[in-house]
Amino acid sequence: MSKFAVEHVKRVHSVVHDRIGSDRIGSGNRITRSWIRCLNEYQLNPDSCADPEVVAPSELQERQERLADVQAVAKVEMANLYQQLAGSGYAIMLTDREGVLLNYFGDPAFTHAASKTGLMQGAVWSERVQGTNGMGTCLVERRPITVHQDEHYLSRNIGLSCAAAPIFDHGGELVGVLDASGESRLAQQHTLALVSMSVQLIENRVFLQQFRHDFILRFHNRPEFVGTLSEGAIALSVTGTVLAASRAALSLLGYTSPAEIVGRDVCELFNITFSGLVDSSVRRAYHPVPIFEVRGNARFFAVVYQPVATTVRRPQRAESPPALAGASALDALQFGDPAMSANIDIAKRVMERNVAVVLLGETGTGKERFARAMHLSSSRATRPFVAINCASIPESLVESELFGYRAGAFTGASKDGQRGKLLQANGGTLFLDEIGDMPVALQARLLRVLEEREVVPLGAETPVRLDIRLISATHCDLARQVESGAFREDLYYRLQGVTFTMPPLRERLDRGELIRQLALEESDAGCPVELEDSLLALLERQRWPGNLRQLRHLLRTMIALRESNRLTLRDLPPEYRQSLGETAPGEPVLTVAAATAAPGARPQPGLNPFECAEREVLLQELKRHQWNLSGVARELNISRNTLYRKLQRLNIEHPDKSLFH
Repeated sequence: MSKFAVEHVKRVHSVVHDRIGSDRIGSGNRITRSWIRCLNEYQLNPDSCADPEVVAPSELQERQERLADVQAVAKVEMANLYQQLAGSGYAIMLTDREGVLLNYFGDPAFTHAASKTGLMQGAVWSERVQGTNGMGTCLVERRPITVHQDEHYLSRNIGLSCAAAPIFDHGGELVGVLDASGESRLAQQHTLALVSMSVQLIENRVFLQQFRHDFILRFHNRPEFVGTLSEGAIALSVTGTVLAASRAALSLLGYTSPAEIVGRDVCELFNITFSGLVDSSVRRAYHPVPIFEVRGNARFFAVVYQPVATTVRRPQRAESPPALAGASALDALQFGDPAMSANIDIAKRVMERNVAVVLLGETGTGKERFARAMHLSSSRATRPFVAINCASIPESLVESELFGYRAGAFTGASKDGQRGKLLQANGGTLFLDEIGDMPVALQARLLRVLEEREVVPLGAETPVRLDIRLISATHCDLARQVESGAFREDLYYRLQGVTFTMPPLRERLDRGELIRQLALEESDAGCPVELEDSLLALLERQRWPGNLRQLRHLLRTMIALRESNRLTLRDLPPEYRQSLGETAPGEPVLTVAAATAAPGARPQPGLNPFECAEREVLLQELKRHQWNLSGVARELNISRNTLYRKLQRLNIEHPDKSLFH
């Protein structure tokens, strides 16, 4: 045994037997109490060299399955925490309530210590087995704790520095511990703070996941904190009875146990009825509304979110909600599709971080709406959101549009100059749509701006500091464009922080609910429309090549021309009914061939009925504009490049190809 280990053993005995030395131990009484338990209750030898205790693989699997809900959420947060501490020699660990290590993210620099001390899946790190340590002592103390180097009981663990925090379920039961352990020589309290924040995120997300089929009241005494780490959450039944409450909710309301409020009606806690809360939340587009606590009349701001499986939604024109707080704007995009759920979940975690975001997806899948929701859900919500379509602006004007210019910078420039989109977005969010179509020369300037965080308008000499959140979007395969030389490789990697793929409408599993919601959004205020089942089923079956944009335009047209507040097959525009072969009572049956028999519209066996209808409508627009593609693109609010792709996909050619330009 080394001289240092001998001194450590003597010190342990001195502290336990003489009850002295507390001032030399950073954690004071908690460490002292643990050492006393280890020596007197567990009868552990401080210089024990026994092999680490490890459970059998079958038992480990059984323990992991028991905590499957927690593990699924914890893995994400552990990875995030590991990235925050990467390079500092830490490993992130999750144990169950008995101290069995279930999951482990290790820093390569920590491998040596891990092999010596038994930091591996299945290892038992309870205080009874490993003595005083972050995970085991946290389980006993039931509170966050640091155990630094010689505060450990066993001499073989004195090279470790641990920060651990307990994880509780909604019933107040201890279910596990999250721990960061490394070989740091300094007892860093900020590591414990990061671990505690990660635990709070885990508890919140597990709560929201477990009660996703119930109503959830999310609240805080500051509206901007609703939807954030520190919000309180209360699960409610369909009658407004409290089913469960998060730890943060109990703390905000001044309760110590869930039993104090579970089973009570929500109107016993706040001065508002359950139906009033639901109606207020929907009317305000899920913007937090003020409510008052019954006991002390304290003011809170709250939103009630409906169950995932519930389709009760009030009429609301929500194309552009004014100022959604917290994560409510992102939550408003959630209708039950797993791919969108994953996108929203990740977006909430990165929206306050300096991480580049790229949105991928077909035209019309809602990329700009998703970008706007990220903006409205972030702390930049009150600042500008500026969108620019890189494909819709002539190449000669992109530079001045993006960077701005001083008066007289070039021939034809405004005498007052112009603030570019970058400066207009300063302090807020800049959304660059179709970034794959940005000229290569401008890509170099954009990269420089992103790296230096400053912009020099055309004709100016002094740079202007920038504070923007950049979100980019494209339908292109940027990796292929890099290979072909159409997109700069360095800019590609600068933009590749987090990539979201917007699922096409035909692949979304929430089409029915999404169609209903868009119909409500397009309805007149106070006059919601309903869709008959046969119409809804028909719309759900279609491929929707134009995705959400095409669906919204169709619903807008149907609602504008409707005869009642219940839409039926009869309300479909003629070109859609013809191409689908659907008829209303008393109408003749029309075929796809009849619908596509217009000049230049040859029957296309490779297209589905909706694509045939889209082709017919597009041909009519082209004829109306005398095949002026720029005019058609402006009319449809799309770029010329997008229009070219549509023409190619729908097999549309001008009768005189020499005029097609």
